[in-house]
Amino acid sequence: MYTDFYGLRELPFAETSDPRYIYFTPSHTRAVATLHYGIESGRGLIVVTGEVGTGKTMMLRWVMQHLDRTMKIAYIFNPLFSVAEVYQHLAKLFDLQNCETKSDLLFALGQVLESRNRHGLRTILIVDEAQGLSRDVLEEIRLLCNFESDITKQLQIILTGQPELRDTLNCPELRQLKQRIALRFEIRPLLSVAETIEYINSRLKVAGCPHPYIFSPAAVDYIFRCTEGIPRAVNHLCDNAMLNGFATGDRIISQRTIQEVAEAFDVLPGIARVKKREAEKRIFPVAGSAELAARNGSYGNEKYRESDAEFIEISLVAEPDIIFEEDTFQTNSQTSIGNLTAAFDSASTAHTIEATAGPALPGGPAFRDAGATLGAVGSTRAVKF
Repeated sequence: MYTDFYGLRELPFAETSDPRYIYFTPSHTRAVATLHYGIESGRGLIVVTGEVGTGKTMMLRWVMQHLDRTMKIAYIFNPLFSVAEVYQHLAKLFDLQNCETKSDLLFALGQVLESRNRHGLRTILIVDEAQGLSRDVLEEIRLLCNFESDITKQLQIILTGQPELRDTLNCPELRQLKQRIALRFEIRPLLSVAETIEYINSRLKVAGCPHPYIFSPAAVDYIFRCTEGIPRAVNHLCDNAMLNGFATGDRIISQRTIQEVAEAFDVLPGIARVKKREAEKRIFPVAGSAELAARNGSYGNEKYRESDAEFIEISLVAEPDIIFEEDTFQTNSQTSIGNLTAAFDSASTAHTIEATAGPALPGGPAFRDAGATLGAVGSTRAVKF
């Protein structure tokens, strides 16, 4: 395995959603701050969406680890349930016994929620992959929002899912549920090559790499072009590239290695398919544009032919194997996440609550000081080449 070859304790780009490897982009920081504020302020329904592979599940697990042990969480990660199966699942999660009918279950659940609320305890239902929920189940979730006292919600609900969830919630049949959404946020991919470099190196550091800058600048640029900043896709390319590097004895991963892996997995970037980004975040080199112009003729005199552009082969350019110096990176992101973690983990002696009997969720102290969390939003990152 390549871990010993690169001096690693473990695989840095594994497919599991290990919260230790979370990398807080500005988008993730704002999403966590939104959840922090929503839970602390007792908001009823919170919706977080994001493209496939942007780290929604990892963010949820990080949040759950930093919740107070007295907060009771029901976590549903398989949305392909019928209404009856959802209530059976809730009965097991909340240890509700002798509930033969839906009416019995709702009555017992109401008693549990009322008792916890009376003691100042919060109860949270989290549904991951919520884009797969049927409309009948979503309607039942709306009705669960009705568990409330005169002044507070007894059950808080968090839905996370892919962008399709937004489309589902916009259906006229679910307009009542949509109106109950108190907070919503969208997690975005990595926005630049510089952010991709920081993401890759942060995972290498967590895995124990003594010298994390093992991907050349051109390699990271090509990774960004192939993946369009989707963290899961970045992990997949990097893992296989390091395996190839181990096989060939390369201590530094080059662009050529990334291209070989991308070609094997059919994720080579297509000029005509790539979305335009901001001017300072150019994806393709000038050489690629020049070749495109040569193949298709003058931009102004001939019609652009998308079919030709799809199959243009960009030749590799000789690149120096540059090893980044660690002090060339400005780590404002680490300062921001330090503030965010401190906001989650800070204890408040003025906030004392009585825990009820039953299983407690493993994790740290409760959320604290939403203002400090929101103040951590908007950190900038810069990389010197």
